Amino acid sequence: MFTNILSLRIKSFPLSGICLLLAFYNSPAFAESGKTRTSCVEIANHNFPAALQLELRESKINEADAFCQVKGIVNSRIGIDGKHYGIEFEMRLPLSWNERFLYQMNGGNDGTVVAAEGDASNLNAFAGRSARARGYAVLSTNAGHAGDAAENQQYGLTASNRFGLDPQAREDYGYAATATMTPVANAIINQFYGKPSAFSYLAGCSNGGRHGMVAASRYGDMFDGILVGAPGFNLPKAAVQHAWDVQRTQQVDPKLHNAFSRADMKLIGDKVLEACDQLDNVKDGLVNNIQRCQREFNINNLRCKNGKSSACLSHLQIHAFSQIMSGPRNSRGENLYSSWWYDAGVADEGWRFWKFESPIPTWNNNPLIATMGAGSLAYLFTTPPTEVGGTPEELLEFLSKFDFDHDAPKIFATNNTFKKSAMEIMTPPDIANPRLTAFNKHGGKLIIYQGQSDPVFSTVDIVKWYERLNKNYHGKAQDFARLFVVPGMNHCSGGPATDQFDGLAALEKWVEQGVAPDNIAASVSAGNQGLPQNWSPTRTRPLCPWPRFASYQKGDIESATSFVCL
Repeated sequence: MFTNILSLRIKSFPLSGICLLLAFYNSPAFAESGKTRTSCVEIANHNFPAALQLELRESKINEADAFCQVKGIVNSRIGIDGKHYGIEFEMRLPLSWNERFLYQMNGGNDGTVVAAEGDASNLNAFAGRSARARGYAVLSTNAGHAGDAAENQQYGLTASNRFGLDPQAREDYGYAATATMTPVANAIINQFYGKPSAFSYLAGCSNGGRHGMVAASRYGDMFDGILVGAPGFNLPKAAVQHAWDVQRTQQVDPKLHNAFSRADMKLIGDKVLEACDQLDNVKDGLVNNIQRCQREFNINNLRCKNGKSSACLSHLQIHAFSQIMSGPRNSRGENLYSSWWYDAGVADEGWRFWKFESPIPTWNNNPLIATMGAGSLAYLFTTPPTEVGGTPEELLEFLSKFDFDHDAPKIFATNNTFKKSAMEIMTPPDIANPRLTAFNKHGGKLIIYQGQSDPVFSTVDIVKWYERLNKNYHGKAQDFARLFVVPGMNHCSGGPATDQFDGLAALEKWVEQGVAPDNIAASVSAGNQGLPQNWSPTRTRPLCPWPRFASYQKGDIESATSFVCL
């Protein structure tokens, strides 16, 4: 059975000057259950001025998935760069509501209103089933800027980064959009359903994970549960790593994709497994005891003795790769970001896409760090912003000439226009000494997951953050915050990993029933090109809360039941 949609354009709204586009799903199921629910039309009539532009159209939507769709913009304005800004948003309000709200935080540079399905751009961490499909009311926003706006397209590959020229757009992206939009979403939910949500959640991966970390620190009483994936919580410093990676890689070959072949990366991954696979009592293609692995594996053992071959790495390659994994430093030897772990997932195509080579000809096949990453470092994370052209050549040149003594400190800089530094805006305020006092006092629960082979945000960095938090709670941070490191997994998903799990269900159970996740069941995901051919398509593993790891006991090595968290 199908439904009709009635679309409305609402020109103004008392809450922060919102403009809304509402879609009304008119169905027998809605009519029957709508005794206490306000229809989308009634939302408009009850709270907004009467100046409406109505467009009636027909759409075929499966009644089981019926929802009220709300689209709009908050704080529409012209920035100091003369461009249009505003927090565009979408809400999807299921007719069969489970009385939960989820703020879906999006990845990358934001700038687009991703469909408010509540998969946080990473359905793997939702076990393939979106929050909206589960009955959540879901909010999605562009975080205050339209990266795909027509007025920005003249800037080429920097189109999505140039919002960094506007101070307010930086702040909206960094943290302010969360504070602006959460009350708006709550008001719409209260109107539509006739009552507030029973539980409020936030979820996101990558930059979306950063949003979650910042929200837990800045807005401790705003959410009951936060699901954080691969968080770029140290985002400006991670962007400095991009320049470091490019310069080290170019020591091997000016063309990044030539510096390390796929065979070279497979060699590194294979040798990591050779040294570390058995450290969890079984050879299964996964490195679970990652800390001991860093002591057991030595990349210098791969150095060629009699000329370059497929079985070894050249001196230049060894030097460059070890420096990449050690993290950026200035001429005084001061650490500018973080070190990285050697793991089998470095051989995956996802790792290569970020670090060395993309399959995109219009990028000159340059990796993501040399396109989106370069533009973000130039326009968004340094003060004053650096004007860089939007061609692949210009962006690569910017990273190649980045000065770690002179340019790196700009992520901490301010001036009369940008009164807050990128580090102040983009990171949790208590990043160096995390406590999350208000969040913990509120009863909030935090689950963080990160791939052990993440190529863009260092897993070492988030582990050190968690250990600082745990120290502040005298070893009891696990009472409200837990970190799950996923062996082999790349950025948010992918890699030789059991990368599909239901983090949202685990968070729900913790928040609503008080049952903390001592492990999270994970499986391989269909279509993951990084899976070894000798793995079972039904392989499962327990994901363990840090610092515990999955150790084999006995039984089928493809089954999670054969492992325990030690």
